[in-house]
Amino acid sequence: MPRLTFLRTLLAALVVAGAATVLPAPAAQAATTHQVLMSGYAFSPRTLTITAGDTVTWTNQDQAPHDVKTTSGPASVHSPMLDKGGTWSHTFTTPGTYGYVCTVHPNMTAQLVVQPAAAPAPTVHRHPTPAAPTTRSAATMPSMPMEHSSKAAAPAASKKNEGSPSPTASTSTSASAAPAAAQPALDTQNAASATRPLNPLLLLTGVVAGVAVLCLLLVGSRSATVSRNDEPGTS
Repeated sequence: MPRLTFLRTLLAALVVAGAATVLPAPAAQAATTHQVLMSGYAFSPRTLTITAGDTVTWTNQDQAPHDVKTTSGPASVHSPMLDKGGTWSHTFTTPGTYGYVCTVHPNMTAQLVVQPAAAPAPTVHRHPTPAAPTTRSAATMPSMPMEHSSKAAAPAASKKNEGSPSPTASTSTSASAAPAAAQPALDTQNAASATRPLNPLLLLTGVVAGVAVLCLLLVGSRSATVSRNDEPGTS
């Protein structure tokens, strides 16, 4: 289950990374074409504001020829002579204010203002959000060490049971009752020694109790032997 959760998290991170896109910068403003008419021996409009990169087209609607020649500005512009119906276009790339005139008719004057083009917006990048690292809770951790401990405790208990002597069937009732009564005292002493420091007096008491139990066992065994020898028919 933890491995399946990790694989799902990794797959989700890959999907997010693949879906992330790089937004292109907005395209530069498309160049615009502006119209200026040569009509009635005048430029119309007489003042025009454009953006650098735009194109201006002049169209002659008079019977007389006209042209376009700059008289001021950051760049020099001079068109060919245009007859009626003729057109001429020019793209202005240098910002500034241009004054121009028709060389055939000096009273035909006009002004053109070229503004700088807007700077393109910076490219915006989308970065995928890193997935949160998966953590394994204590409930999902393997329980093998606990099983090992329980398995190890079982042989120890069996060995303890094998090592403790059991009274024989021929032992008298009084002899078997004494070890049974002494066993709780030994268990109480072991529990007390596990919870607090060992007291020499308690150790001595335990030794005395053990010797007393051993003596009782010996006396009971001897009594049983004597009783069997006194029975008739025994050799």
